[in-house]
Amino acid sequence: MPAPGAAPAYHRIVLKLSGEALAGRQGYGIDPEILARVAEETAEVVRLGVQVAIVIGGGNIFRGIAASADGMERATGDYMGMLATVINALALQDAIEKAGVATRVLSAIEMRAVAEPYIRRRAIRHLEKGRVVVFAAGTGNPFFTTDTAGALRAVEIGAEAIFKATRVDGIYTADPEKDPGAVKLDRVGYIEVLNRGLKVMDTTAISLCMENKLPIVVFNLNRSGNIRRIVTGEPVGSTISSDTMGQPGA
Repeated sequence: MPAPGAAPAYHRIVLKLSGEALAGRQGYGIDPEILARVAEETAEVVRLGVQVAIVIGGGNIFRGIAASADGMERATGDYMGMLATVINALALQDAIEKAGVATRVLSAIEMRAVAEPYIRRRAIRHLEKGRVVVFAAGTGNPFFTTDTAGALRAVEIGAEAIFKATRVDGIYTADPEKDPGAVKLDRVGYIEVLNRGLKVMDTTAISLCMENKLPIVVFNLNRSGNIRRIVTGEPVGSTISSDTMGQPGA
């Protein structure tokens, strides 16, 4: 455990949140308590001097893949899902600013009345000024997930890691909510994630991170303080980095 007042282990990060994370136990919409907690934890990390960008999904409002399965054209469903991420991004912006930190929403689909258009240099400038940047509307293209958007934005802005928020405390050999024999992997390589078909992020996102040597830290969002713990160097969750064999957790 780092000493009190220790320098953060990261300078610039991307926090990847699913839309479902904001829904909480209700399964849809936005849970005000979770929204406020995420905002407070984000503000706490910013005050440590860490530059924070957030990529948010929209599954708590609309999922393009699910709509496609029900007969809607996939591209149309994906665009609707992108618009759902903008709703979540605006809610996050409001909550983080109430926590005392200036926040900007940058959308891959232009809608100037509510968000700035995504421009890489503008995003970096906001981060350098100590503002939280929330990336909305995914990549702006159908057929790409917000996981891929998270990896793409992280590489573009020169982030040192992606923090992937989940409901469990890391990466397991199987779904720990369904298989009691699942084993936690503290460290795992990109290739191993792909070969084992571990459901962490989609293959496009994992491949992009692998090509750019961008670590992915998978952690439990439901445990308060985990974002700060990772930022200050505590061993939390699981890390995907070099292609070493996975190591079972203690």
